[in-house]
Amino acid sequence: MTDSRTILCVYHASRRDDRVSRMLAERGLILEWVNPARGEPLPDDPGAYLGAVVYGGEQSVNDDTAEMQAERRWMTGWIERDGAVLGLCLGGQLIAAALGARVGRHADGLLESGYTLIRPDGTNGVVREPMYVFQWHNEGFELPPDCRRLATGARCENQAFSYRAHIVGLQFHPEVTSAIMVQWFHEGGHMLTDPGAHPAETQLRDARVFEPAVEAWTGSFLDTWLEHCRNAPSTRGS
Repeated sequence: MTDSRTILCVYHASRRDDRVSRMLAERGLILEWVNPARGEPLPDDPGAYLGAVVYGGEQSVNDDTAEMQAERRWMTGWIERDGAVLGLCLGGQLIAAALGARVGRHADGLLESGYTLIRPDGTNGVVREPMYVFQWHNEGFELPPDCRRLATGARCENQAFSYRAHIVGLQFHPEVTSAIMVQWFHEGGHMLTDPGAHPAETQLRDARVFEPAVEAWTGSFLDTWLEHCRNAPSTRGS
């Protein structure tokens, strides 16, 4: 088991006080932030970290940019070395692509923005019951080969999957708080007129209802994921 207390946090926009990083810090972990979208180099030794959290962003895994191509290669190498990683939206799509799955737009060109219902796929220790989660994406992932689907949704079928217990991809955004939602409305408000998007007032109303359950789920999920990280092959004996 590793004695590392460092989590690599890979982000693609401005840093925010999000739910996931706050909870990781509350658990005594050290957060190391890197932004590959700005050309910052990504560490390539998973054994130096307890795990990595890869956040969302306006980029697409299909972007033909040097930064995105480098990040895709990094993710492939990280997984090949059995590094623990949690992907959130774009991060989950990067994991899926690294494992050979297609990532692309919704067949009807819909944006999934707002709180939507997801359901567990069978019995698993990640999503145990139906729950409303926050979404903001116009691309989704197919289920990669040799992966276990953990949750499904009505608009985007694949909402969560695992490849070994310490490699998890989520399509939704458990890290997003109401404060971040308001920032996104200012920065990407033009997307709220896209087909499928919930109005801003609906999203804020739903947040008041569903955030407490998401808060509780995220804490429980992170505790389980961190335990799997501590037992991941890439971190044993570090």
